[in-house]
Amino acid sequence: MEQISSIQNPKIKNLQKLLSKNKERKNQQVVLFEGARELSLALTSGYEIQSVYVCNDLFSKTEYPDVLDQIPQNLITEVSESVFAKLAYREGSDGLLIVAKEKTHRLEDITLSKNPFIIILEAVEKPGNLGAILRTADAAKADAVIVCDPLADLYNPNVIRSSVGCLFTVQTAVCTSNDAQTWLKQKGIKAFAAELQASSWYQDADFTHPSAVVMGTEADGLTDFWLNNADERIKIPMRGQIDSLNVSVSTAIITFEAMRQRGF
Repeated sequence: MEQISSIQNPKIKNLQKLLSKNKERKNQQVVLFEGARELSLALTSGYEIQSVYVCNDLFSKTEYPDVLDQIPQNLITEVSESVFAKLAYREGSDGLLIVAKEKTHRLEDITLSKNPFIIILEAVEKPGNLGAILRTADAAKADAVIVCDPLADLYNPNVIRSSVGCLFTVQTAVCTSNDAQTWLKQKGIKAFAAELQASSWYQDADFTHPSAVVMGTEADGLTDFWLNNADERIKIPMRGQIDSLNVSVSTAIITFEAMRQRGF
C-alpha cells in the first residue's frame, strides 16, 4: 500500500484542488467525499470508486471497519494524520477520503413507484440546504429529488456532508425547470408550488395522488415559471414577525404532511 506523508505530494495537491474548486471536479468528472458510512452507501448505489485515502489512526475508531474489504488494495493510499488534517472538511472524521466517478442524473433514469412523491428544488444555492433536503427525502422515502437550474453543485462536498450520505440513497435528477415541468405532465404528477401568497394551506392540499412539491429559494421564492405552471399553490402558516422558514424546514413540513395523508 502506498504511503504519503507530505502535503507536497502531487496526489495530495490534486485532492486539495478537487475539494476547493467545483470546476476542477467537473473537469475530472469525479465526486469527492469523506467517511466510511458514506463509502458504504456509495458502493451500494453502484458508484465506481477510483481511489481511497485512509488515515489509519483515525480509521481505527470507525464504526464501519469492514468497508475497506470491498476496495481493491491498489486503490487505497495511506496518508499521515498531518496530511489528512489538510484534507478533512468535517469534524469527527473517521479517516477516509474517497474519490469516485460521478454519475449522470437524468430525469429518464428515475424509477417511480405506483404513487410517486417528488421534491423539486428551483435554483437551490446553499449546499447545506440541499443536503438537508436529501435527508428529508430519504427519511420520507420520496421517489426522487429534482434539482432545477441549480446554483449549488450537487457534488459539493458539503452537500454530501450535510446529507450524511443521502445523496447516495435518494434518486436525483438535474435539469431545467421546463424539462421538469414537462416530465411531471407526462407522468401525471400534480405539482404543488409553495409560496407565501398562496390562498390554500398546505395541510388542505390532497397529496394522496401522484404529487410533487416545488420549493424556491429563501430569498426570492419561486419564479413566475413555476407559479404560473404549477397545478396548485400552497403555503405554510406564518405567525411570527419573520415570514420565511428555512427552505429545508419548509420542505420537511410539507413532505411529512404528504406522508401523513398517505398513512406512512
